[in-house]
Amino acid sequence: MRIEIDSFDHYRKSCREFLAREIVPEHPKWEENGLVERSFWEKLGQAGLLGMAVSPEFGGRGKNDYRFAVILTEELIKAGVTVPGIVAHNDVVTSYLFSLANGEQKNRWLPELCSGKRVAAIAMTEPGGGSNTADIKTVAKRQGDYYRVNGSKTYITNGINADLIVVAVKTDEGKQGQGISLLAIERDMPGFTRGAPLKKIGWHGSDTAELFFDDCKVPVTNLIGRENLGNYYFMSAMPRERLSISTVAVASAEQILQSTLDYVKERAAFNQPIGSFQYNRFMLAQLDTEVNIARIYLDNAVDRFNQGLFTLVDAARIKLWTTELQMKVADRCLQLHGGLGYLRDSIAGKNWLNSRAQTIYGGTSEVLQEIISKSMGL
Repeated sequence: MRIEIDSFDHYRKSCREFLAREIVPEHPKWEENGLVERSFWEKLGQAGLLGMAVSPEFGGRGKNDYRFAVILTEELIKAGVTVPGIVAHNDVVTSYLFSLANGEQKNRWLPELCSGKRVAAIAMTEPGGGSNTADIKTVAKRQGDYYRVNGSKTYITNGINADLIVVAVKTDEGKQGQGISLLAIERDMPGFTRGAPLKKIGWHGSDTAELFFDDCKVPVTNLIGRENLGNYYFMSAMPRERLSISTVAVASAEQILQSTLDYVKERAAFNQPIGSFQYNRFMLAQLDTEVNIARIYLDNAVDRFNQGLFTLVDAARIKLWTTELQMKVADRCLQLHGGLGYLRDSIAGKNWLNSRAQTIYGGTSEVLQEIISKSMGL
């Protein structure tokens, strides 16, 4: 059933009910298998939760307000449902294609991405390089109506499930740090293979894989945007991706903090609730204050994003602050859960494991500090 979007409150309530009914019962099995089933994507598509900002003519909902994406992310976190794959599909690839693809490409790809019949991924990171696109070694050489692609990518979210992958390739090897283009490589294209699923310490329901291209033949009609402008496209799209990760960070910190507050009021030691000890009370008071600051920071960032005022540096700042805070909150809260927190299937244990990736993907904290410091003239 398609979720109505007549108001934010109704949308949130509908997302919560949908996830509880359709997704949560199946999720433990998917986490155990390390892969969400195709039905996951199809159900999200049928509910109208994919491609929210895409115009209706291409199968989307035509809702550009980023608060819809925030609500979905928050409800996924509350329900304990895997998030990175949806961020990659919705907030990264689908938004790339809607803004950069030509009319023919939009008609060819977007309806199936919005319906969940196709799953999307983005492939930038390589075995020898991560955040710096200048280090890309995957090469695409044009031969008539096709590109011949050779190279590999690693740590790719949705790498196993993906039917359409936006791949960063080098199309002009003579341009140092430039000459990057984006190609849409589709399932079963000759010369495209995948490695076995990579086993991660967290986000077990989100599949991650290595991708290999050996003389992979890609039609020129799968070039996204203009040749050699890939770096410009990355910089234009990065604020949205980092805002998405920041949303996950704040929602996760809020969830584990509330769960911990409930726990420390009930769990006793030395004949009193562990939350009543001064050290624990003061630590939780500090975390509560910092998480509330992060929520205000995020709400402001979403407003600025909706107004078109959210910059690359803004995105670096908020991702740095919120993801580092998420890790801190997850660690302190796990400690307060004691032995229970160290169990993989506990709320505290899962949150701690999932938090660790947040300061790595989408730009490491170290890279973000480089961006911020350069903006300060340093």
